This record gives sequence, structure tokens and C-alpha cells, in this order.
Amino acid sequence: MSSQVPLPVNDAATSQIQIGTVEFQRVKRALFFGGFSTFALLYCVQPLMPLFSHEFHLSPSQSSWSLSISTAALAICLLFASAVSDALGRKPLMCFALFGSAVMTVLCAFAQNYAQLLVCRAVLGIVLAGLPAVAMAYLSEEIEPKSLGYAMGLYIGGSAFGGMTGRVVTSVLSDHLSWRIALLIVGVAGLAAAVEFLRSLPASKNFSKRTLSFAAMPVAIRKHFMDDGLPWFFLIGFLLMGCFVSLYNYISYRLLAPEYGLSQSAVGAISALYLLGIFSSVWAGKLADQFGRRRVLWILIALMLSGLLLTLAKGLLLIVAGIALFTFGFFGGHSITSSWVGRRARPPQALASALYLFAYYLGSSLIGSCSGLVWKFDGWNGVVMVLVTLLIAALAISLRLSRLQLLPAQTA
Repeated sequence: MSSQVPLPVNDAATSQIQIGTVEFQRVKRALFFGGFSTFALLYCVQPLMPLFSHEFHLSPSQSSWSLSISTAALAICLLFASAVSDALGRKPLMCFALFGSAVMTVLCAFAQNYAQLLVCRAVLGIVLAGLPAVAMAYLSEEIEPKSLGYAMGLYIGGSAFGGMTGRVVTSVLSDHLSWRIALLIVGVAGLAAAVEFLRSLPASKNFSKRTLSFAAMPVAIRKHFMDDGLPWFFLIGFLLMGCFVSLYNYISYRLLAPEYGLSQSAVGAISALYLLGIFSSVWAGKLADQFGRRRVLWILIALMLSGLLLTLAKGLLLIVAGIALFTFGFFGGHSITSSWVGRRARPPQALASALYLFAYYLGSSLIGSCSGLVWKFDGWNGVVMVLVTLLIAALAISLRLSRLQLLPAQTA
């Protein structure tokens, strides 16, 4: 992809959407629905993994591929989706992604065996790649810099709400009806969200079309990896998302065991803790805009680590409290890191966002499945020890980033 032609400073500044305007309200609504649909469609199978294990005779690690194959396909295709969006435009590709992934979720409900289900989930990941990186690039281009953290937080908040709704709906419906009906209903809801996204999102004003070319991608990727901060942001995204998905992948197996004996619906209801992510992502975005990302990020990762350790307790209330603290820290940390990528990256910004999300979803796929291998030998304690190690690494990186030099015209 060729280099982006920058707009004149004054024109770009005046055309960017400011907080409090009607256009900002439209962006809020559209990106909330976009984030909602992305996480609902992608993660709705997570609470169904024990059911897949039973119906298709799978181990927990094998069952986790119903999610991991989607996130792996999504991660790989994100890089190409950013180049496609540079040629076709931000909004058209995002709309295609939402409609296409909703249709694939409906088709998942009719899979006759686990292999067919995996194929549908893989195609879903490929199609859905058109939204996440492009949404981040859209916000970075169209929203005034001082409100970017808040806008990104709203998008992450929509993701949190979608993740919660998808998990709760599929858990309850699978308990009383079947997992097929559950996926069908989630897919139809995704179609409704896609319609609202198409209706609400303003067209790009600060986007310059470029000729579609993948030949220049290696040079552009190298450019981003030469930055002092961006590679570390990518690694943090990999670690945080891998730990987050691992916790929600395997905590269900623990809570469904005879020691606690919870129903599928009760375990799914724990996903209501995603609501904390709606608050923490917006709150962290505002806090970062006010005090600087470097002063907030490490605290949120420390909260994740504390919550994870708390899940080692035997009491159910302490386990739920630990999950809540972990979830709060994750969504806040992701909000700050993703907006930091948008603020620091130079053209092509869409590729920088895609690289971050490539690492983010690759962490979901690799760590999310590989951590399940430990379950076979040491159960939940083994999973936690693996995740603690990864979070300590993320905390060390965040402390290093607190000393990162600012680029010209940037804030902390």
C-alpha cells in the first residue's frame, strides 16, 4: 500500500469530529453496535465448549478450537483487510464484515459435525477481519485527538457488552433449548446490529483512497516495527488477550465440576461481569486522556494479576470477585493500549492498528488453546500459573513503556 497523503493541518483539524456534536453521537452509536456485534459473534461459542466436548467427544483443548480457529483466521486476515480498506474505504468494508459474520453464525447453527462447525467458524474469522483494525483506523482519522481515548473506550465498551450478551444468551438458550438455537438467535441479532451500524456511521472525511497493493506491506510493517513503542504495544495486546480468553475458556470447566455444580446458565451468567468492561474501558480512556496512558496502563495490568490470583480461592464468591477484578483490568488495559497505538502510529495507520489486533487475536488463539493443555495435568491451578507468568511479563513491559519518549505533537 502506498503512503498516505496527509491532509493540510487546518483542514484536517476542522473536519475531525468533536465531542458533543450530532456526528459524534452517531459515531458513538455505530461503533458501540460494531464492537457489540464483533465480540458477540466471535465469542458466543465460548460457554458452549463443555457442550461441544460432550456432543463431539472432545477434550477441553480440542473444544477450544471452536473459538481459536476464528481468532487465528481473523488475526491473519487483519493485515490484508487494512490494505483492502485503504483502497475501498473504511465504512464499506466494516459493513461487509458485520453482515458476513452474522450470516456465518447463522450457518454454524446448522453444522452437522464438528468439522463443519470449524469450517464455518474459520470463514467467520476471515470475514470479520474487515471490522476491528478498520474501526480503530476510522476513529484515529475522524475523531479529534483529545477525544480519541473516550471514543475508543466506547468502542471497547460495546465489545464488552457484546461479549457478555453473546455468552449469556448462548448459555441460557443452550440450557433450555439447544446450542444450535442459541447460535441462530445470536446470528440474527448480529444482522440487526449490522443494519444499525450501516445506518448510523458517518462516511469518512479524512480518508484518502490508495491503490490496492500488498507489495509495499513488508516495508510498511518494518516501518512500524522500527518504532520504539509499537512492537511493545503489540506484545501487550498478545499477552492480555491470551490471558483473558484463557480465563473464560476454562473457568467454565471448573465451575461445572461437582465441587460447585453450577448449571450452564449460572456459569454463563458470570459473563455479566463483562459489564464492568463497559465502565472500565470508558473510564480508563478518560483517565488516560487526562493523566497520560503511561501513568495508567501498568495499574490496570496489576489489577488483572490480582484478580487472577484471587480465582485460586475455594469460595465461589471470591472466585467471582477475582474474575470481576480481572475483567475490569483487561478492558481498561486494552482500551488504553489500542488508543495509544492509534495516537503513536504514522501512516499507514490502518496497518499499525491491524498489527496490534493481529497480535491481540493471535494471543486469543494460541494462548487460549495452549493454556488448555495444562488443564489435563494440573487443572485450574496449572492454568493460573501459566497466566500469572504471562501477566508478569506484560506488567514489566508496561513499566518500560512508562519511560517511552513521546513523538512530536503527541500527548502521554
